[in-house]
Amino acid sequence: MQKLLLLILLPLMFCCKSKKTQLTDEDDVSATDFIEFFPEVKLSYQLPDSTLNVLKSDSSLIGFKVFTQFVPDSIVEKQFGKTAKPKIIPLGRVNAKTDETYLFARLSQGTKKVIYVLAFNKDKQYIAGMPLLTSDNDPKTSVMANMDSRYSITALQQRKKDDGQVLYKKNVYILNADAGGFALILTESNDNELVTNTVINPIDTTSRKHKFSGDYIQDKKNFISIRDGKNASTLLFFIHFEKDNGNCKGELKGEANIASATIARYTERGNPCALDFIFSGRNVTMKEKGGCGSHRDIKCFFEGTYSKKSTAPPKKNTPKKS
Repeated sequence: MQKLLLLILLPLMFCCKSKKTQLTDEDDVSATDFIEFFPEVKLSYQLPDSTLNVLKSDSSLIGFKVFTQFVPDSIVEKQFGKTAKPKIIPLGRVNAKTDETYLFARLSQGTKKVIYVLAFNKDKQYIAGMPLLTSDNDPKTSVMANMDSRYSITALQQRKKDDGQVLYKKNVYILNADAGGFALILTESNDNELVTNTVINPIDTTSRKHKFSGDYIQDKKNFISIRDGKNASTLLFFIHFEKDNGNCKGELKGEANIASATIARYTERGNPCALDFIFSGRNVTMKEKGGCGSHRDIKCFFEGTYSKKSTAPPKKNTPKKS
C-alpha cells in the first residue's frame, strides 16, 4: 500500500516542482513559460479600475528583463520613461479561437499604474500591445475595460461633474494582426470638452517598421501619421490639421502607394482627392494634387511640411524557442 501511494504522489510532486511560481530576471524563460505564467481567464473578461490597485505577492511578479525579452520595451517607455523598470503583474490570458493569445498585465512604478493588453500569434511571437487603463488618482474619474466573446476590447472612462452629471468616453479596438496593431473601430463620448480637445488617431498602434513610418508633426493639432501598409509598396496614413485658430479643419485616413524613392501618392477611384507625400530627411511635405474639399473646410488645403517625431529605437529582442 505504501509503495502504491508513493507511485501516485511522486508524479504529483514532480509536477508541482516543475511549475514556475515566478519569473525572475535570472531565470531561463521560454516564450511558452512567459505566456502560460498568465492565468487563463474566460470571456467576457472585465477589468474594473480596482484592478489598477490589485495586490499580489512578489512571487507572482515578472522580471522586467524577462518581460522585455518578449515585449518591446518601447511600449513601456511611452508611459514610464526610458530608464524605468516598473513592477509587472500578470492579470489574465485569453486563448482565442483565431489562434492569437491575448495577455493582460499591470505595470506600476510609484503612483503610475497602467494595464496593457498584449497579443501574440500561434507561434508565440509578439504582434502588438497597447495601454488600456491608466491611473490618474482623481476620485471623480473611473475607468474600466472589457474583452467580449468576439475579442473586441472596450475601454471606458467616466468622469463625474460637480452637478452630478456623468460624462464618458468609450473606445473600441480589435486586433489587426496583418498590420501589427490594434485598430480603433469605434469611439463615442458625451463629453463635448473632451471631444473638442482630443484628436483620436485611428492608426496610432499600427506597425511602423517602414523607413517612412512615424509621426510627423507641427503641433498636437497638426500632424501626419504614417504607418506600414499591407505590403512594401503601400503606406497607411492619417492626417489631421487645424488652421486659422481652429476655424479651418481637415482630416483624412487612407492608403498611399509608393510612387518613387521619395514620394508616396494617394488616389482613390471615383474620388477627385489626390495627395502627394514627399519625404526628405526627417520631413514630409504634403501637397494636395486633386480636390479634397469633402475632407476639409473650403478655405484651407492639405499642404505643408511636417517634421518626424523622434522615438527611441526598440531593442532587438530574440525570443527563445519554446
